[in-house]
Amino acid sequence: MAQTLERPPGPPRRSRAGRLRGATGALLAWVRSAPGTYLWLLVLAVTSFAVARMDPHTLDWFLAARSTNLEHLRSRPVHALVASALWTETSSWPLYAVLFTLFHANAERWLGTARWFVVAATAHVLATLVSEGVVAWGIVRGTLQRGMAETVDVGVSYALAGVVAVLAHRFAGGWRWLYGGGVVVFYLVPLVVSHTFTDLGHFSAALIGLAFFPFARGRPRWDPGRALRRRRPGRADG
Repeated sequence: MAQTLERPPGPPRRSRAGRLRGATGALLAWVRSAPGTYLWLLVLAVTSFAVARMDPHTLDWFLAARSTNLEHLRSRPVHALVASALWTETSSWPLYAVLFTLFHANAERWLGTARWFVVAATAHVLATLVSEGVVAWGIVRGTLQRGMAETVDVGVSYALAGVVAVLAHRFAGGWRWLYGGGVVVFYLVPLVVSHTFTDLGHFSAALIGLAFFPFARGRPRWDPGRALRRRRPGRADG
């Protein structure tokens, strides 16, 4: 008589409530591991909410008062540099949430909050000074209108570009050059095509981020190729 083979009982299935608690716990643990990133993102959620409820005329006036243009950098540089990093010209907060999670959070978890902040702040400040310095030079030479001294320039993109670039040093071997080269091309092409001062700021911020390679010393490196090989199922012996 044939015997029926019974499958051994597997681990008990978690309830929906248990899975939800597990996912919530993992999410909170991730947020706690990058406190600077998500505090900044929380501030941007509030300011983006305010931006979305302003009419265009009020918004232009409001952002102009918080811009890192030449007039504000001459009269109140610290206030201008800090305020501009807390406001954006659009209310696309979900996009920032994705970008901050992909780049800022991973950089903060890898470098630590203090080093991550130094990279982001340095990229924001120096790229602003480079881009606005070119504007000032253009006004002096007469190639730019004097009204450019009061242009609106706010946002978090310079800091983001610097952090995106410093993550090149997170990769091991040739992956570092592949990622870093991709970042340089990504920010160089708009500069070559458009020649705007903001494109110059983004490219400068990326170079600044790449210059922070000493911060990567002693930090763990990631080899995507090795990670993929480890995920492949093992071959059966013949």
